[in-house]
Amino acid sequence: MPTTVKCPTCSNAVVWDASSAFRPFCSERCKLIDLGDWAAENHRIPDKAPIDADLSEQYLAELEQEFIAQDNQFFKN
Repeated sequence: MPTTVKCPTCSNAVVWDASSAFRPFCSERCKLIDLGDWAAENHRIPDKAPIDADLSEQYLAELEQEFIAQDNQFFKN
């Protein structure tokens, strides 16, 4: 008996072998829906660390100064 899995998008049964071109998905449509969810960050791993806005601004300012020091024309316009 062939191994089957559920499609992560629609839960249809998918045979897990070389004949299933889109495994673990049942179709290209389900594969593209999942890809879109990843692109929209719906499947991201949550970051539980709080964001320190002051530290982030300080880090960005330091990076900007570093780029200016490297004579980067982007920051001089």
